[in-house]
Amino acid sequence: MKNENIKNNDNLIIGRNAVLELLKSGREIENVLVAKGEREGSINHILALCREKKIVVKNVDRRKLDALCAGANHQGVAANVPSHEYSSVEDILAVAKERDEAPFIIICDEIEDSHNLGAIIRTAEACGAHGIIIPKRRNVGLNFVVAKTSCGALEYMKVARVGNLAQTIEELKAKNIWVYAADMDGQRWDKTDFSGGVCLVVGSEGNGVGRLIKEKCDITVSLPMLGKVNSLNASVAAGIIMYEIARQRL
Repeated sequence: MKNENIKNNDNLIIGRNAVLELLKSGREIENVLVAKGEREGSINHILALCREKKIVVKNVDRRKLDALCAGANHQGVAANVPSHEYSSVEDILAVAKERDEAPFIIICDEIEDSHNLGAIIRTAEACGAHGIIIPKRRNVGLNFVVAKTSCGALEYMKVARVGNLAQTIEELKAKNIWVYAADMDGQRWDKTDFSGGVCLVVGSEGNGVGRLIKEKCDITVSLPMLGKVNSLNASVAAGIIMYEIARQRL
């Protein structure tokens, strides 16, 4: 019998006892994966702890869970943990203060592709941003693919995970930070004044910035689309605008 603590990567904890101990430890957890229809024995205890700690539970097909666990005896449950420790929004603002710079923050609104988030982190670090903010739900976390794609930038970039992006935006605006949504039908990115405190909101690959989040932003900025496709990869669009922000701050 295979050891239930076997992992197929550094971010996946497998097996009922292992996941229970993880939940009790207080360690940050991205989400818990439970095989569909699995509700017997200690699974109910695991689900109760997840509700208590407000941890996202995803019901997945058992075959998918088998594949993720590389054939290990997962007993119907596994948990994803981050590759890197999360920071707070206050930590990000503290970095700006330490550097004696106006805050430069990136918000990722429902970015679900790990490669995109990793690329955004890499570019943000290169542009001198102070930190990244992501939502707890409907957004990829700091998994091993994100860490790898960032090419080491994650070691130098603070990433905060928040429960309510709209509220966080209001708190940033109260600190005199202007919030810009990167989306369609906005003013040209290269004609926009990005001086002072800046927070750039980048939307999901398919739907862009969510309606509620966009309404909370001060300004919408856009990139001209001269070809036949009507959108850019999220990390590419973010990178272009981030470098314009960086250029104006030099």
